Amino acid sequence: MTHSLTALFVFLFGLCIGSFLNVCIHRLPLNLSIVRPRSRCPNCGTPVSGCDNVPVFSYLALGGRCRSCKAPIGIRYPLVELLTGFLAMALFARFGITPACAVFFLFTAVLIVVTFIDLDHRIIPDRISLPGIPLFFFLSLLVPGVSFWDALLGILSGGGSLYLVAWGYHAATGQEGMGGGDIKLLAMIGALIGWQGVLFTIFAGSVLGCTVGLALMMHTRKTMKLAIPFGPFLSAGALLYVFFGPHLVHWYFNLLR
Repeated sequence: MTHSLTALFVFLFGLCIGSFLNVCIHRLPLNLSIVRPRSRCPNCGTPVSGCDNVPVFSYLALGGRCRSCKAPIGIRYPLVELLTGFLAMALFARFGITPACAVFFLFTAVLIVVTFIDLDHRIIPDRISLPGIPLFFFLSLLVPGVSFWDALLGILSGGGSLYLVAWGYHAATGQEGMGGGDIKLLAMIGALIGWQGVLFTIFAGSVLGCTVGLALMMHTRKTMKLAIPFGPFLSAGALLYVFFGPHLVHWYFNLLR
């Protein structure tokens, strides 16, 4: 199989996984099974047929509406599928068909689910992050450049650093400034990409979060107490490290010279 055909297969595989991630995003916060029942329209409850459940293409063919009741289908569904497909292809380009590529694709899929659940519900379910900590700690053995001690320190620094920030904010203001879900998420991230990845993730996530937060405040004219979920920015920072971390760190320190 040529490289181009392999990349196409990886992209289509990513689309299919993205379709499953949509199920996880919808059902996990509601404590519903992600296996049964089969997908159905949230408006009329009609089960979605196989021909109407093809990632992206069915959405376009149906004009973004349910075949039965004509209720609109959220644009998020094809966006999640496309995002997963393109990230799968990007991981293939970065790592090739290797164990590391498979591990990082699973990691990416989990971060996509976390991101959209946090955006929708302002929560990061423990049933994702807590099992993810030992899972990715074990899988870090398949990732070149991440040692046992790197991963262990990643868990401790990831969970511990945000815990200290949350504790300090609460002590200073008497208010909750960061949820426990973010702390567990960063511990899970550190389990795979190590303590250096944790430092990069916090820095990149904070820069992205501040940039988006300031833009939203300017647009909506809200006060500094505007609440935005931090999980998506931590996830974005972690993925930036997976793809570009060492190069960005090297570029940053060169600027300081």
